[in-house]
Amino acid sequence: MKTIGLIGGMSWESTVTYYQIINRLVQERLGGFHSARCILHSVDFHEIEACQRAGDWERSGELLAEAAHGLERAGADCVLICTNTMHKVADVVQAATSLPLLHIAELTADELEAAGVSTVGLLGTRYTMDFYTRKLVERGITVLIPEEDGRAFVNRVIFDELCLGTVSESSRRAFAAIIGGLTARGAQGVILGCTEIGLLVRPGDTSARLFDTTEI
Repeated sequence: MKTIGLIGGMSWESTVTYYQIINRLVQERLGGFHSARCILHSVDFHEIEACQRAGDWERSGELLAEAAHGLERAGADCVLICTNTMHKVADVVQAATSLPLLHIAELTADELEAAGVSTVGLLGTRYTMDFYTRKLVERGITVLIPEEDGRAFVNRVIFDELCLGTVSESSRRAFAAIIGGLTARGAQGVILGCTEIGLLVRPGDTSARLFDTTEI
C-alpha cells in the first residue's frame, strides 16, 4: 500500500472529510481492518487565510511547498492539497518535491469529460472561481459562475460559516437557489469547487448534477 501525503488544515473541517473518504475507500477495496497509510501536515489556516486576503500568494506557496517537502522526507508516495483554493500555488508545491501531485482541477476535468459535461457551473471561493475557470477552459469546458452578488455570498458563507463549522439551513437554501440559477443558464452540472461546500450542499438539496471535488 502506498502512503498518501496530505497538506490539510485549510480548513480542518474539510480535512476531516478527506480522511474519512480515503479510509472508507481503502476499507471498501481491501476489506477487514485495513485503513489508509497517510501522513498529514496540517497548517495553521490563520496564516494561510491572511496571505490570501493580502494577495501574498508567494508566501502561501512557500508554506505549502515546505509542507510538501516535509511529507516527502517523511516517506509519502504522493501529495494531495486538501483544498481547492490553494491549488492556485500548485506549481510551486510541485516544484518543491519529486512526488506526484494529484491536481484537483485536472481530476475534476477528467470526471466532467467522462460524464460528457461540456458546460458546467462552478462554486468556490472568490480566488477559486478565477484560476479554476481558466484551468477548465484550457480543457475545452465552458464554465458558468454566479453573478457578482452570488459570488460574494458564496465566499462569505465559506469563510464565515463553513470554515468555522457552522452549517446553516438558510445558507443551504440560498446555495440551492444559486445552483438553480446556474442550471437555468445552461449548466449541465455544478462543481462544488470548495472542500467545505460538500458539508452544506447534498445531492438531495438540488436536482442539479453535482461534482464534489473532495469526493473526486
